[in-house]
Amino acid sequence: MNQIMRTNPTTMPKPVGNYTHITKIPRNAELFVLSGQIGTGMTGHLPETFNEQMHNTFQNIKLALQSENLDATNIIKVNVWATELIDWHYFYKEWDDFFEKEYPAMTIGYIAALGLPEIKIEIEIWAANP
Repeated sequence: MNQIMRTNPTTMPKPVGNYTHITKIPRNAELFVLSGQIGTGMTGHLPETFNEQMHNTFQNIKLALQSENLDATNIIKVNVWATELIDWHYFYKEWDDFFEKEYPAMTIGYIAALGLPEIKIEIEIWAANP
């Protein structure tokens, strides 16, 4: 096996969203861990709305991956931390545009606060290059 494998075992319930229960990376793959990405734009401005922050966060993830010659297919695990309710329609539009059809393992948590009071969403990425 020289590629990232994603599976949803038939012996357990299907995922409740667009993610995969198990993501397996090949032995000796290079592992990349991104710090939690937030919705700051290139000018350093953090938008006020949750959805604008989410959009920028996905763009920042894309830029970080590109800096290492990686893309969404290399992502093996996503942790999403939000301080307010997620607009699921918008989230899955961004998510599906980003991942297309190969979904990584994912955890979502609602928390009281992030590193700065104005941050509404932070997404942590684990990626591998087989």
